[in-house]
Order: sequence, then structure tokens, then C-alpha cells
Amino acid sequence: MAACDGASKGNPGPAGWAWVVADDSETPARWEAGPLGRTTNNVAELTALEKLLTAVDPGVPLEIRMDSQYAMKAVTTWLPGWKRNNWKTAAGKPVANQELVVRIDALLDGRSVEFRYVPAHQVDGDRLNDFADRAASQAATVQEPAGSDLGSPEPPPSPDTPKARAPRRKAAATRKGGGGSARTIKAKFPGRCLCGRAYAAGESIAKNTQGWGHPECRTAEAG
Repeated sequence: MAACDGASKGNPGPAGWAWVVADDSETPARWEAGPLGRTTNNVAELTALEKLLTAVDPGVPLEIRMDSQYAMKAVTTWLPGWKRNNWKTAAGKPVANQELVVRIDALLDGRSVEFRYVPAHQVDGDRLNDFADRAASQAATVQEPAGSDLGSPEPPPSPDTPKARAPRRKAAATRKGGGGSARTIKAKFPGRCLCGRAYAAGESIAKNTQGWGHPECRTAEAG
């Protein structure tokens, strides 16, 4: 299984491509990324696919994970119609990025490839697509090649992927050393605190190990 991705910082803007091939446990085994100068995201996505197909032996069946609907549909859905229309779209306009699509079409000829769409920039998204996304983003930013053959470290997190939210803390946390909650409430009825003093209805009280009473008494007991 494999994944590829392209990135353009500005679309058009500084761009890069990347691909990754994994083992059976979906652990990245080989990867490569490279700069493209200034271009569009679509060019970067198609270039990433071309580079992946060039790097993998044609006899190896591939499942390719991509987050680009455009790149996938260009080579699987729209391509036959473009050929019939002499590389014109349904609107009669020249097909964008034709040279790249033609080269990819030739690389796909006679080989077993299954495309799988995965959403981009998800906190818990596809592991391989995330790796390719990070590598492409880094290549677009620094405009330098990277990869496993170059001994490059794993690419850093992509700035486009949101960070996972930290678990929210409970509002009524237990105080250190105490057996009850630090939360205070207004007494509905009069009562008597463990200190022996009474409290009136409407007065603030806090729970302690023996019931309800003055907040300061609960604090003293907890300490």
C-alpha cells in the first residue's frame, strides 16, 4: 500500500510533492519528497502520483491513498472522455496539466492499481496519507528534496492539520488530601456543622466526610 500528496503554499505558490510506500503493518518503509518551485496544488498532486508510479516496480500491485479528488478523477474518471475528445474538456477547453496526465496514463498502463480516497488534514486521519502530506508540506516550505534513501528524518507535523484537543478538566476537582468535593452550594435548610456551630438556610456550605458544613471547616479538616 502507498500514499502520495502534493502541497502548494498559496495555490499557486511554493509547492512540493511526496509519496510513501508501507509494509503490511502500514509502517512507512520508503518515501521521497521534492520541491516544485512555484505552481498549483493540482500540479503538485499529479506530480506526486507520477513520482510514486515511477518509483514502484510496475509488477507490484498498488493501493494508492490520496486526498485529491481532482488527481484521482483525472486519471480514472475523466481520462477516457478527454482522449475521445482529442484532449478537450466537455466544455471544449484544453485539458489542464495534459502532459502530466498523459505521462501518468502511460505509467498506469498494464499494471494493477486501486485508488482510495481519504480525507485530508484530519486529527485521526489515514496514517500513510498524513505522512505524505507532512512530507509534501515540508518540501513545499523548504524547497529541498528529502526521503528515506537520503537518510532524512520523518517529516514534521503539517501546519494544515489541526491539533487534537486536550481533554477538558472537570470543574469540581477534588482538593489534595480531602475526601470530598471543594464545591460550595447554598443551604436549602438550616443545619449544624461538624464544628458544632449552626448554619442558616441560604448560607454557603461545603460537603465534608460527615455531611455538610462551613466551607472553612471542610478546608481545615482536609488539611
